[in-house]
Amino acid sequence: MDIVKFKKKIEQPLRQATLCFLIRDNEVLLAMKKRGFGKGRWNGVGGKPNSGENINQTALRETQEEIDVALKDIEVRAVLDFYFSHNKEWSQQVIVYFAKKWEGMPRETEEMKPQWYKKDSLPFDDMWPDDKHWLPQVLGGSRVRAEFLFGENDTIMDFNVKKVESLDY
Repeated sequence: MDIVKFKKKIEQPLRQATLCFLIRDNEVLLAMKKRGFGKGRWNGVGGKPNSGENINQTALRETQEEIDVALKDIEVRAVLDFYFSHNKEWSQQVIVYFAKKWEGMPRETEEMKPQWYKKDSLPFDDMWPDDKHWLPQVLGGSRVRAEFLFGENDTIMDFNVKKVESLDY
């Protein structure tokens, strides 16, 4: 099945979620998800909005909750649409942020265990399988709009990644 056919079967728009990566020099902060959706994987920090909260506020709150850091500056770097053929409730649009200024030191919480990685040596084998298709481009300075169709066992059935000048969501 391809993404175009699958998208015709689901309601639009997708629910939104956030993903935030702290950036310093040639490093990016990833965090090991300790529970819930994505458990056992390295990723950015983020999650779903609370009632009445806009998506930028969500990125700030989730980062504070998950690694105890107060972001001072965020920039949208990617918009990713994820479709799950076997569980449509998991389908979502993820707004990806970079942060280069924050207060506090990232620390482990009940949800996440943060760790710095060199941008050119990320643990892709322990990340979501889509990350290798878009994250290096974004870390390299591009803005990206992408969509991924997942099957069972996190298999990517189809995907499309495009570099863009600007992002809307």
